[in-house]
Amino acid sequence: MQNKIDEMLIHMSHSHQQMARVLDAERQMAVRMSQIIHDLPDADPEFDGISGLIENSGQINKSIIAYLGSIADLQEALAETLNHVVKELGSNEEE
Repeated sequence: MQNKIDEMLIHMSHSHQQMARVLDAERQMAVRMSQIIHDLPDADPEFDGISGLIENSGQINKSIIAYLGSIADLQEALAETLNHVVKELGSNEEE
C-alpha cells in the first residue's frame, strides 16, 4: 500500500512540476508585457486613438487575469492533492 502511495505522490509531483513550468512561462510573458508597457512613452503614445488604447489595455488585463487564474488553479490542485494524501496517511495509521 505504501508503494502505491509513493507512486501516486511521485506522479502528482511530476504533474505539479509541469503546471509550475506552465505558470512560470505565463509569468515571464506577463513580466515581459509589463516591461513593454513601462518602456512606452508617457506623452503622446501612438495607440490608434482611444479605441486602440482600450483594446490594448483589455488584452493586458486578460493576460494578467489568466495568469492569476492559473495560480488559483495550481493552488486548488495542490490542496486537493494534499487532501488525498492526508486521507491516505490517516487510513494507513488506522490499519
